[in-house]
Amino acid sequence: MGRVSSLVQMYIRQHFKLSFVIACFASSNTNMVLTIRVHNLRKLCTVSNILVSHTPSINSLKDHIPTPINMLQLNSDLKILVKTGNLHEARQVFDGMPHRDEISWTTMISGYVSAMNPNEALLLFSKMWVSPGLSMDPFCLSIALKGCALEFNLSYGESLHGYLVKSGFINSVFVGSALLDMYAKFGKIELGIKVFDEMPIKNVVSWTAIITGLVHGGYYKKGLAYLSEMRKYGVEYDSYTLAIVLKACASLGALNFGREIHTHTIKRGFNGTSYVANSLSTMYNKCGKIDYGLHLFEKMDTRDVVSWTSIITTYVQMGEDKNALEAFIRMRESGVSPNEFTFAAVITGCSGLVRISWGEQLHAHVLIIGLVDALSVANSLMTMYSKCGQISSAAMVFHGMSRRDVISWSTIISVYSQGGYGEEAFEYLSWMRKEGPKPTQFAFASVLSVCGNMAILEQGRQLHAHVLSIGLEQEEMIQSALVNMYSKCGCIKDAEKVFNEGQNYNIVSWTAMINGYAEHGYIRETIDVFEMLSKVGLKPDSVTFIGLLTACSHAGLADLGFYYFNLMSSEYRIRPSKEHYGCMIDLLCRAGRLSEAEQMIKNMPFHRDDVVWSTLLRACRVHGDIECGRRAAERLLEMDPDCAGTHITLANIYSAKGKWREAADVRKMMRSKGIIKEPGWSWIKVKDRVSAFVAGERSYPEGEEIYGMLDLLASRVDLSVQELGSLLGLED
Repeated sequence: MGRVSSLVQMYIRQHFKLSFVIACFASSNTNMVLTIRVHNLRKLCTVSNILVSHTPSINSLKDHIPTPINMLQLNSDLKILVKTGNLHEARQVFDGMPHRDEISWTTMISGYVSAMNPNEALLLFSKMWVSPGLSMDPFCLSIALKGCALEFNLSYGESLHGYLVKSGFINSVFVGSALLDMYAKFGKIELGIKVFDEMPIKNVVSWTAIITGLVHGGYYKKGLAYLSEMRKYGVEYDSYTLAIVLKACASLGALNFGREIHTHTIKRGFNGTSYVANSLSTMYNKCGKIDYGLHLFEKMDTRDVVSWTSIITTYVQMGEDKNALEAFIRMRESGVSPNEFTFAAVITGCSGLVRISWGEQLHAHVLIIGLVDALSVANSLMTMYSKCGQISSAAMVFHGMSRRDVISWSTIISVYSQGGYGEEAFEYLSWMRKEGPKPTQFAFASVLSVCGNMAILEQGRQLHAHVLSIGLEQEEMIQSALVNMYSKCGCIKDAEKVFNEGQNYNIVSWTAMINGYAEHGYIRETIDVFEMLSKVGLKPDSVTFIGLLTACSHAGLADLGFYYFNLMSSEYRIRPSKEHYGCMIDLLCRAGRLSEAEQMIKNMPFHRDDVVWSTLLRACRVHGDIECGRRAAERLLEMDPDCAGTHITLANIYSAKGKWREAADVRKMMRSKGIIKEPGWSWIKVKDRVSAFVAGERSYPEGEEIYGMLDLLASRVDLSVQELGSLLGLED
């Protein structure tokens, strides 16, 4: 006991150090080390008195010492549970801890952020904030900022920013990097740049964060400029920096810059890193060097999920959907498990092939494995169902989503717009404005498109006024959508006005104007606008040539059409697509050069679908070519034996040439198959109400009055305007 008393007195002399160790040796027990935390002099003196006054046995001392808490071991166990993904068990351990320090809280918050549950992470951080005896550190604050970015909670992030400035934590390189990354993910790239510029210390993480934010925000050239600045300051870039820079090169099509980065990866030994190798492969693929990209892919020692997803996505973006699905099958055979982005790409490939059965199988699979709630997967499913004509299934996916981003809303609006459901598209846009994120130019462009397709001019003008009020009128997609909408509504002068007032010169708006002129038959204006492209520094794309060839077709200028068709590949290196061949076939058909049109159909390097054969069949009716029409009809009936339009057109060709028996045989065949011609329909908008009419159908609310008036008009062709007005009950 004298030794114990001496220890206490020694710690008093050493200015009340926080803990001391009493070595206890009992005859019947093993050696034990007990740690006593001394908080103040009174407690220490009390312990001293106990030790001095009670001398019967050392066991009486142990009864007065509380059981120690080994925080190091508890936090270690908690960290293992979090790292192994057992978050539920980790939370139970955390809630049951008698004492939690900063490490405990930070470990748990970090676990929720890593598990993509930012809502729970921020709730826990808020509890930590108000818990007494705890202090903040840069690591915990960085995790909280990451949670704000994941939760899209800008107000929380801005509040944290204020605290960081006030407390001085803003000067931490970790906190500053996390803050600028948060602003970049919110699209507030200017604020991110401001944070970066004010950081007193910048390391490779900071530089990589700002470059990543710029590249993800679409500021590819600026991202490359920051890389140059980084090198000037002598900061050594790492493999992550090079990977994101390669993404910028891929998006810009900057092949030479990408090759330079490739040499740096080899010099630094980064080219073997999986994510760098994946970025290199993607860069070469997007720059048109597919062979290089495939070569790098095949040379990879280990192909992970990112490698496979990259190659699948590349095939989909190139329109090679069949190759994408074959790569997906190879991926599964190699034992690599696909992630949400892999499934999103493959589902997009199914929509490109219009394979609804494959898409439904993938939908069932992602439901089973729990990936259907992933935004990229759900958005791809909506697009797939839309392209396969299953609009109700697309809507079902949308309504089943637990959370929706701006892409989800824009996609469902686009689904209804492209399907011709204008009223529903407007309803979803209104719903988005009330409850969803702020509508982007994509959402407005989709609804403007449906206004053009349905010739709903008044609603189109209202949308035009709205985008003017919110300052989106100069956006590329809005300009082209407005030009397109006014052109399709017959207001070519309004389309010209929007085009001439545009400040941003982009090929999309110019192409929309070229297509507008072409649809109105203004061949001279179409060619003039096309010839001006090079003067303003723009290069035509494949869609531009579709408008140009359409204008030549409507004007009957076959030779000029062939000139531009050949110009595509010879000067602009644009490979003619199926749509370009369709324009040329239509051009030849209108010019009466049916044998050349048939030959082009047979020689085109694409699948001969029903569109091109239908074009030829209709032209045979106009020009009275029975033999060519019969061959075209045979091709069409091979693809769709029950097509009413093909039967009727062929019968009309025979009738026009006096082949009554052949015409009767075709109609008899229709009756035997039970084929009925689908009735035509049209619509009219009166007083904000769109009314559709089907040929031969009289079951409308005002059907009798409408057809009665039509009969009257048919019998009284000399009916005056005044008489008609009085009959309709209209005022002057």
